[in-house]
Amino acid sequence: MTASDAQTLVDYSYWARDRIIEAVERLTPDEFLRPMGSSFSSVRDTLAHIYSAECVWLSRWRGQSPTEPLAPDRWPDLSSLRSAWRDLEGDMRTFVAGLGDEGLARVVDYRLMNGQPGRSAYGQMLQHVVNHGTYHRGQVTTLLRQLKATPPKSTDLITFFRERA
Repeated sequence: MTASDAQTLVDYSYWARDRIIEAVERLTPDEFLRPMGSSFSSVRDTLAHIYSAECVWLSRWRGQSPTEPLAPDRWPDLSSLRSAWRDLEGDMRTFVAGLGDEGLARVVDYRLMNGQPGRSAYGQMLQHVVNHGTYHRGQVTTLLRQLKATPPKSTDLITFFRERA
């Protein structure tokens, strides 16, 4: 993976996040928090999980190993989550941009939340973070449909490429 590839993945991930948030903005506060019986209780909890995972991975990249995810109730509404996520986006972009081609290939040690050791290259971890977000954005899309809300515009990677062209 090159630094340019990494930047493209980061750009895609936040482009897709913004499309999901745009769709979620149309929900009522009740719909945003309503337990839905998915992997995570609600739309809010699913989005908070994506955000929390990004925080955890960035912490690992910075040499820390969190032992638990961030609690979703830290964000009572979409506005508070969006604000925190924009700050995290800046930190993530700065970190990834500083890696360069050689840094992306560098393997680092970290600990999983259960204390087990992990060892991965930065590029692989970044691919995981983006893929993880994609998976859970799909869940949010399903939750939106179950709520009879309008789903987001396409978040497919090929749509991102087409729109950038």
